[in-house]
Amino acid sequence: MTETDDLLALSGIQHFLFCRRQWALIHIEKQWVDNYLTVEGNQLHENVNDPFFTESRAGTISSRSISVRSNKLGIIGVCDLVEFSPSPNGFSLPGREGRFQAVPVEYKRGIPKEGNFDEAQLCAQAICLEEMLATTIENGYLYYARQRRRTPVTFTDELRQTVIKATAEMHQHYRRNYTPKVKPQKHCKSCSLVEICLPKLQNQTNSVINYITAHLEEDE
Repeated sequence: MTETDDLLALSGIQHFLFCRRQWALIHIEKQWVDNYLTVEGNQLHENVNDPFFTESRAGTISSRSISVRSNKLGIIGVCDLVEFSPSPNGFSLPGREGRFQAVPVEYKRGIPKEGNFDEAQLCAQAICLEEMLATTIENGYLYYARQRRRTPVTFTDELRQTVIKATAEMHQHYRRNYTPKVKPQKHCKSCSLVEICLPKLQNQTNSVINYITAHLEEDE
């Protein structure tokens, strides 16, 4: 995949692993509704995203809002923050002396969640950076605003496979223009798309179809 139009949003991996239907509503059907959770998350990213921000402390270069992409995975996105630390086994940076290793940092509202949704998104960022910089990245950090501290994330083979499988399935759904059905879960109530998704009606679909079919057969 080489054309930008063929690349899916990297941030969609978190949506997809959290709820495949939510991802399809947002990224295929282009549906979106804000609630207090999404607004809070947007405000957090507005505070940290600055594509012109770069600083250097103790030899470590910090750059915000770095655009990344992976042609292998077919994704494109932005890293909130990437720290380039001195490393003899690292890579070169244009205009900088020495060699460096990259560590992505993703900012999130709230606290760590159940599941590996956020970790997979961060891992996807690392895979993009690895492809772009011809390097290997072993770990990164998730910064949760409510905790106000970083949570380390190791990019294991298992986590990498989760990203690879998720992106492959995302592309399959996108090519088919397919919005999957899902079983209602407790997190549906807090989803900003609940009024569009209507999860409670999904289980009734088959019964409605059967009801209509039965009456049509009676009229024949």
